[in-house]
Amino acid sequence: MNPGTPFASLGVVGGGAWGTALASLCAANGVPTTLWAREDAVIRAVNDAHENTAFLPGVPLPESLKALNSLGMAAENEALLFVVPAQFARPVLAELRSGAGGRAIPVALCSKGIERATGMLMTEVLHEVWPEAEPAVLSGPSFARDVALGMPTAVTLAAADRDLGSRWVATVGAAHFRPYLSDDLTGAELGGAVKNVLAIAAGVVEGKGLGESARAALIARGFAEFQRLGVALGAKPETMAGLSGLGDLILTASSAHSRNMSLGIELGKGRALDDILAERNTVSEGVATAGAIHALAVKAGAETPICEAVAALVAGEKSVDEIIAALLARPFRSEA
Repeated sequence: MNPGTPFASLGVVGGGAWGTALASLCAANGVPTTLWAREDAVIRAVNDAHENTAFLPGVPLPESLKALNSLGMAAENEALLFVVPAQFARPVLAELRSGAGGRAIPVALCSKGIERATGMLMTEVLHEVWPEAEPAVLSGPSFARDVALGMPTAVTLAAADRDLGSRWVATVGAAHFRPYLSDDLTGAELGGAVKNVLAIAAGVVEGKGLGESARAALIARGFAEFQRLGVALGAKPETMAGLSGLGDLILTASSAHSRNMSLGIELGKGRALDDILAERNTVSEGVATAGAIHALAVKAGAETPICEAVAALVAGEKSVDEIIAALLARPFRSEA
């Protein structure tokens, strides 16, 4: 792969843990980077204490990293990393387009979810709201704290244009952060959405005390669901079996540090969803995405019983015990 030229300036839109980690990474790479955040306390902490005390406490940030609350100023950068949760993405993208004057800015989408109201993937939302933007997708097995602390991480960087992808690799790539280039945007973003739903299911297995064997079976059968849906939507098999697919699923469905798995653990223990969410200042994307994934699968004619079960659970339509009983009562079938 020919080495690309890093972007001259970068705006990271989204001041949560993941957005902060990516902004820190790019600033440490020497790229002039600004971080847009909605919360005034986050902006002050990043600018004055060089730390995001609300979402990434205890992790020092480069002094060159500057935070702001103006989307118009963020849109003045040469390129954008978009890290706003999927359910809040549309109005923010519209405001960014306005601030950019409708210019064709490269936008790498880092939000892992599907818009619940429309069933659209994030690239589809971007195309509808900001058709001039040049899309890319960054996704893969990557906890924000690991990346911010410089621990080895590898992700998928998907872009239809190889030169654009090379520029993104040159901007975010580092010795400890290895982006692998792909041209399969659908596969990259679909994996990031589906794994959050499956991670909730894996957490339920953990919280309910069903054992490691059950969790391994769920991950394997969940991956089969993802493959069926991905094929129906045109994703490439190698993407689904790669970092943004199987890799991200393994991480998110195997660690209690995952927001979605930890939520599933609490559901498996019998706690109410509203009570769990009320205790958190971060977004568990799988809750909003489960119903959208199920609807997408029905439309595509893909069988996804685990995702369907999670959708019913978070919608309050069935209890954990009812869902487990229904999944275990499914008829035996060929694995192929």
